[in-house]
Amino acid sequence: MFEAFRNAWRLPDVRNKLLITGLILVIYQFGAHVPVIGVNRSALEALLEGQAGGLIGTLNLLSGGAVRNFSVLAMGVYPYITASIIFQLLVPLIPRLEAIQREPGGQEKIQRYTYYLAIPMAILQAIGQVNIFGTLAGQQIIPGFGSDLLLTLAVIATMTAGTMFAIWLGELITEQGIGNGLSIIIFSGIVAQAPSALGQLLTSSTQPLYNLILFIVITLISVVVIVFIYDGVRRIPVQYGKRVRGRKQYGGGSSIIPLKVNAVGMIPLIFAQSIITFPAIIVNLFPDGPVRQQITSTFGNQQGLAYWLTYFLMVVGFTFIYTDIMVAQQNLSEQLQRNGGFIPGIRPGKRTQEYIQRVVRRITFVGALFLGSIAILPGIIDLINRLIFPTEVVAGAAATNAALVISGSGLIIVVGVVIDTLRQIEAQLMMRNYEGFMS
Repeated sequence: MFEAFRNAWRLPDVRNKLLITGLILVIYQFGAHVPVIGVNRSALEALLEGQAGGLIGTLNLLSGGAVRNFSVLAMGVYPYITASIIFQLLVPLIPRLEAIQREPGGQEKIQRYTYYLAIPMAILQAIGQVNIFGTLAGQQIIPGFGSDLLLTLAVIATMTAGTMFAIWLGELITEQGIGNGLSIIIFSGIVAQAPSALGQLLTSSTQPLYNLILFIVITLISVVVIVFIYDGVRRIPVQYGKRVRGRKQYGGGSSIIPLKVNAVGMIPLIFAQSIITFPAIIVNLFPDGPVRQQITSTFGNQQGLAYWLTYFLMVVGFTFIYTDIMVAQQNLSEQLQRNGGFIPGIRPGKRTQEYIQRVVRRITFVGALFLGSIAILPGIIDLINRLIFPTEVVAGAAATNAALVISGSGLIIVVGVVIDTLRQIEAQLMMRNYEGFMS
């Protein structure tokens, strides 16, 4: 593998791509340390400590660590991800969008519409993010936001511009560098935060050796399982019929349809984490009482069996829903029929689509349980810590929870980006007859 790295570095074009990627990531990290005007640092630090594995932690993850400083890049590329998800959901529902997607160059048009939609999504998220942070912290993160018109407009404009700048940097990596730019930006933020989070775990805990060993065990096991699930596919055999035109024979042969066990990545975790915080926010609109205190304690502080069970079920449910939508968008049965292919023993058309849907749901069950287990891993570790060291544990605190150094969502991103990037570098090397990275 090291020899392969040396070979890659010797190639001028590959070396330039790697250098460009590294330079852009450095620029992004500089931007992640430029704070928005008027941020209440003490309130932000208190909020981040209490919400390390919750919605704030997820947003910090997706922003590449920019939320920790509430920088101009605090929203990262999340508005663009949201816009992409919205279009993925709308295309099969709106005939006009579906027709555009099927036209020559239609995918590029949908991509352009996604960029346009990312701007209002960034504006809405900037307003929502400041208000939600203030609600969860119990005090304003940016004092004067909403009441001071000039300050409010400046914050919204700055955060929106920061998001579009981050998207542009990601596109630059995709075009001029190596790998998927948006994913690599998120990946770099996760990796950049890991050393400080691990240092906090070891210095703040009274059991540093135990936490270090637990962190290593969690990371190793999680990486092995993630790689296994990431590369897991169900291969459906496809046969193509022969066609005779004049004296020539076309077609024939066989192929496969590879259906991934986890086809949706960590998107269900993002959905679930975003929605599960709403009860704690909405309940603040009602008078104080035992019900409000219970909901705030469960969904605001993110602890207890009710919270983790709800989170698990939401992740599993969203995994099935989003996978069904993606399979319906691909319209595999129609493509097979158009190309003269069929699954042996299954009638073309509706029966084929039903068969594919049935197989997808069976393998998605494994992927959904995997994502659900990754999602509630901090809760499991918190329970173990409570049983072993009941006097040390503060529920949900990153200082006593080894699973929050690199969350399950973060590990999924890191492993996926590393595998995809290595494969792209391998392809560059194989074109030049070098031995690749991966066996």
